[in-house]
Amino acid sequence: MKRRRLITLLGAAVLWPVVASAQGQASPVVGFVSSRSADESAPQVAALLRGLEKAGYRPGRDVEIEYRWAEGRYDRLPALVADLVRSNVTVIIAAGGFVTALAAKGATSSIPTVFIGGESDPVKIGLVASLSRPGANITGVSILNVALASKRLQLLHELAPKATRVAILANPNTTDIALQTRDLEDAAKTMGLEATVVAAGAERDFDAAFAAVAHAHADALIIASDPFLTSERTRIVALAAQSGVPVMYDLREYAAAGGLMSYGPSLAEAYRQAGRYAGEILKGTKPADLPVIQSSTFELVINLKTAKALGLEIPASLLASADEVIE
Repeated sequence: MKRRRLITLLGAAVLWPVVASAQGQASPVVGFVSSRSADESAPQVAALLRGLEKAGYRPGRDVEIEYRWAEGRYDRLPALVADLVRSNVTVIIAAGGFVTALAAKGATSSIPTVFIGGESDPVKIGLVASLSRPGANITGVSILNVALASKRLQLLHELAPKATRVAILANPNTTDIALQTRDLEDAAKTMGLEATVVAAGAERDFDAAFAAVAHAHADALIIASDPFLTSERTRIVALAAQSGVPVMYDLREYAAAGGLMSYGPSLAEAYRQAGRYAGEILKGTKPADLPVIQSSTFELVINLKTAKALGLEIPASLLASADEVIE
């Protein structure tokens, strides 16, 4: 018994320094970089932190987070990512569209990266080798916003069947914007609608863009998918209200800010999934072994208060299919 007790105590003596050393190690650091701004992204960041915590990493206790924000200035992204790389973060979360993910890919081929984007196809733009086997050091969440563009136009046409001219508000600086606007123009042509593209790539452009909508005598407006436009949703919604035309948006965040109608994936869910993936990578899983997540649930949100202000009566068919009605 004495010999067995001695062995047990010796074993504990050997193990204790190892445990103490592990407990004394600095927490891993997640580098978070976004094309958007901190204040308007707060709900999405909260969802991301829930995903990290679900994976076993509570910020401030098990993991530290370094934030970098481009605030709509896409040209700032390479420098922001490079700063995180120099800081030797453990994982990079590239949020706010594929423009951020491409900046991360250009900055490092070794630090694991989790992206959140949806304004293009991640395979077509060379971000990943395939959705099932992304390869290299990058994986993430594709929210499939572009694939829904024609569906949004159909819903807008159902809301405003007498409209003959539709304007498309797009950010010319976003990834693969030509493909997105071309798809919308083709869909408009199929429906017998005349389409006009107006551009807004900076805050100073919005007044001129909405003036162009009026000059084109547009009966309706659709907002192209883009992180910068999402970050400027309060401004866009206010100008849309002044224009008096029905507007279709791509994310619920617009409708919650007073926009008429939105159809698209849950941005909060995408961030939560990205947080979970970052947690899996911190546990040792390689990005190449984590298939790109594609959004599978889409929500139609209608703001009745805004519809009443515009003097619009929402068709019963749209109300019946809405996932959420804001009154």
